[in-house]
Amino acid sequence: MAIDREDHLYIVDMTARIQVFDREGNFLRGWHTPDHAVGKPTGLSIGPDGSVWVADTHYYRVLVYSPEGKLLHTFGGKKGDKPGQFGLVTSVAHDSAGNFYVSEYGDFDRIQKFTPQGKFIREWGGHGSEPGQFIRPQKMAVDAHDHIWVTDACNHRIQVFDTDGKLLKAWGKQGSGPGEMYYPYDLALGDDDTIYVCEFGNHRVQKFTGDGRSLGCFGSEGRDEGQFCNPWAIVRDSKGTVYVLDTGNHRVQVVKM
Repeated sequence: MAIDREDHLYIVDMTARIQVFDREGNFLRGWHTPDHAVGKPTGLSIGPDGSVWVADTHYYRVLVYSPEGKLLHTFGGKKGDKPGQFGLVTSVAHDSAGNFYVSEYGDFDRIQKFTPQGKFIREWGGHGSEPGQFIRPQKMAVDAHDHIWVTDACNHRIQVFDTDGKLLKAWGKQGSGPGEMYYPYDLALGDDDTIYVCEFGNHRVQKFTGDGRSLGCFGSEGRDEGQFCNPWAIVRDSKGTVYVLDTGNHRVQVVKM
């Protein structure tokens, strides 16, 4: 799930369909990705120009669309560990200079950095649990300081890097208590250096300070209002409202935290 400057929500579902909604949940438009027989996209983001960037995970590529659904560019498409090749793509993020970053899991568990035109710059990471390594870097977000926040999902932690790939900080450990996480799949940046984390395994949303102190948890496993089943994504609109992609329940829930 992703949200643009007009607070329109873009959601990719299990049929490889991208649907666009307003903040009240009214359907605006939609389209399908070109191929989806071997797997569906698992990540979306919005580029600096409003374009829609799709992590076409199982085709080892990134698709770039106009907001209306016209395919503009394709990056990658060949599995491999060489520059510009990808494993299972999970997320794309942009810095203030327009450079973009692609995270991938599977054989490589790394992040690659490219120029706005798609020229490879550098990569970092690698499979593992040491600082700076990843086991499924599921989602990235770039803050106002061009720090890159990464949900290191299977290490149950958050890692933060500068644009050169230098590790700035990391926090989190596996668990279900406040301050702990279980498969953090997505994050949204809030005001005053706060972070909202969507936990796929704990079926909840947790709010943190920028250094990892828990400010509260919301949700539990279930199908009632305010409960979640494997929430996959989270975004925050211009008014501070939080939207949670409640994947196992096939719905979006709107939360005030």
